[in-house]
Amino acid sequence: MIKIKTLEEIELMRESALIVSKTLGTIAKEIKPGVTTLQLDKIAEEHIRDQGAVPGFLGLYDFPNTLCMSPNEQVVHGFPNNDPLQEGDIISVDCGALKNGFYGDHAYTFEVGEVAEETKKLLQITKESLYLGIREFRVGNRVGDVGFAIQNYTEKHGYGVVRELVGHGLGRKMHEDPEMPNYGRRGRGKKFKEGMVVAIEPMINMGTHKINHLKDGWTIKTADLKPSAHFEHDVAIVNGKPELLSTFKYIYDVLGIVSNEEDEFRM
Repeated sequence: MIKIKTLEEIELMRESALIVSKTLGTIAKEIKPGVTTLQLDKIAEEHIRDQGAVPGFLGLYDFPNTLCMSPNEQVVHGFPNNDPLQEGDIISVDCGALKNGFYGDHAYTFEVGEVAEETKKLLQITKESLYLGIREFRVGNRVGDVGFAIQNYTEKHGYGVVRELVGHGLGRKMHEDPEMPNYGRRGRGKKFKEGMVVAIEPMINMGTHKINHLKDGWTIKTADLKPSAHFEHDVAIVNGKPELLSTFKYIYDVLGIVSNEEDEFRM
């Protein structure tokens, strides 16, 4: 069942989402060759707790860490470990925070040092598809409209759209209705209503859309071992239109990126 949020609840969710956004900004300062993902995980946990929140992933479904850290061909749900990041890697950092009874859940794929041009393009197209999907999250549209926008754009560039993993509703639980696939048909699926909050998160592979689950029960890799990109925002419907609760601003401030991509989704 889809749980509609009040404006007051949406503001509490914005606070949780921004804690995650600021945490990702803190992580952005530290991502470089030689750093281990376990080191980054510790920094993230301390930062979240310093904001009066608790890590949203730690212990959720028995996940053992604060961050999901998924480099290169790993799609999502990778464990932080002691392997140092290498020049040319990319890494998806997915983070959650719980405060005032509501979750924030938000992800960004970072470049480590100098990255191959074809990999840069994968990241760019995936992030662009995120905003195309967000634009469709408005009163009267349906789940399939968001999925179609993401799928149509990324497949035109020859990329594979992961089918088994989807975005989701967000609120007092990390995963609520509706599921938000990154593929679909226009006009199909559940209809969007005022006060809905979802996490939209394209997971796009450079090659095949097919994936493999590792024996650890969590880590997911592309079947052809080509890179995968993952970007995620928390979005509410306010006054009929999509409004971002999370932001990449803190990441961009660190990386020196100037962008107006979020402007149309702010009040």
